[in-house]
Amino acid sequence: MTWNPLTSTAEIDAIIERSNQVPCLIFKHSTRCSISFMAKHRLEGTWDFPASLLEPFYLDLIEHRNISNEIAQRFEVYHESPQILLIKNGECILDASHLDISVDEIKEVLHHPVNS
Repeated sequence: MTWNPLTSTAEIDAIIERSNQVPCLIFKHSTRCSISFMAKHRLEGTWDFPASLLEPFYLDLIEHRNISNEIAQRFEVYHESPQILLIKNGECILDASHLDISVDEIKEVLHHPVNS
């Protein structure tokens, strides 16, 4: 699994645009939180998506809290950490946090989207 670092609010627009071609996953990670570390480890350990099917983006919340705030506002989700947002066609079709973060849930939503 190769993370694409998310380091500026301008990149949110690029993710929204890119999500029209391929779904994008944003993982908001707190480097100071053991639950966040565990969620990241579980995600990486079961990740089996090719980049052509789903592009993963990584946000370090400690370094870039302003980006996290912008993501919450843009996609109208409550900020949590750790948290994933699955973006498809410019819309957040899944947000999950803590131990609800799983590859199986991502696959389920990609195959049977609620908001399609």
